[in-house]
Amino acid sequence: MSTGEVSGDLQGAMLVEALYRQAQAQGIDLEIIALGGDRMAAAGATLLGNTSAIGSIGVFEALPYILPTLLLQRQAKRYLLEHPPDLVILIDYMGANLSVGHFVRQSFPKLPIVYYIAPQEWVWSLNDRNTQQIRAVTDRLLAIFPEEARYYEKQGATVEWVGHPLVDRLQISPSREDARNKLGIADQDWAVVLSPASRKQELKYLLPPMFTAAQRLQQQFPQIHFWVPLALDRYRPALEKAIAAYGLRATIVPKELNQVAIAAADLALTKSGTTNLEMALLNVPQVVIYRLSALTAWLARYVIKLKISFASPVNLVPMRAVVPELLQDQVTAEALYHHAVQLLQGEARQKMLQDYVEVRQSLGEPGVCDRAARSIFSLLK
Repeated sequence: MSTGEVSGDLQGAMLVEALYRQAQAQGIDLEIIALGGDRMAAAGATLLGNTSAIGSIGVFEALPYILPTLLLQRQAKRYLLEHPPDLVILIDYMGANLSVGHFVRQSFPKLPIVYYIAPQEWVWSLNDRNTQQIRAVTDRLLAIFPEEARYYEKQGATVEWVGHPLVDRLQISPSREDARNKLGIADQDWAVVLSPASRKQELKYLLPPMFTAAQRLQQQFPQIHFWVPLALDRYRPALEKAIAAYGLRATIVPKELNQVAIAAADLALTKSGTTNLEMALLNVPQVVIYRLSALTAWLARYVIKLKISFASPVNLVPMRAVVPELLQDQVTAEALYHHAVQLLQGEARQKMLQDYVEVRQSLGEPGVCDRAARSIFSLLK
């Protein structure tokens, strides 16, 4: 298995658990070797390298990660040649995984390759070059979004829509009441999640406007306490320093309690990413933001001429604006504060909660990861 970044590690771990469940049910002796993160290791995968912190969005933002990625890939490819696998699973992480996929296809032409959670070419694609590469290295694509399945099927890939793995994660989520009790949140208090970063670049571009907006909310509503889920342990010092600098009443939440903090929340101010869907599934109103460096944004807008409908996966499911997205120059403390106030009180909150029902219905039924695991084993047979 090969993936990267925090979200890939989470989704990879859920698939690892399902593969072991299905292996046991079918009497299969299974070993999983992976490029992934701590969650995948805890689920039973043997890591060749930890990729959970290797990830970025943007041309210049990616430069520091090129060498570490190449070194890990070289190690993984050497291992594959010495220990040929029975099947390879690629999870998102397009640039690195296309390299792995091409290597496997050339070295082991008949080896099954599964792409689980394919890159969002159906959102970002400028042409079909990457799409055709994904199709060329993939024997079966397991899609998690209906639009993703339609797009890749139209492009000639063999596709199976299994649903979104966060639907499975929802089955073990605490109730709002239990979550608030566990964190010691009183009934009269408001819990607001601040989720600024799962990538290092996001601490620079997203944390300042988000924490400035939080300052204003704290001044306006003294009953607010902020909860800051920790994506990676290495970010704790920067977050602690920022909380003190902005004078926030805030608690950093360790990874094992991230879901509890979200389930307990009245509102989330959050970066764009997989966590947006988890918040929607847990009925937490949210304001989504994202910003790249000015130079990367200029290249995307005027050179590459990139145009996207939406950034947040919550909006990508129905392809309409369910949650507010603030991108690039729109990311200001004032705009964040304005949307937050509307979602803490009033009709906007109820409208978003109603729209979440449609999002939830479009993500499939529980058992997503086991469906994916069974499909993967069917290729081995």
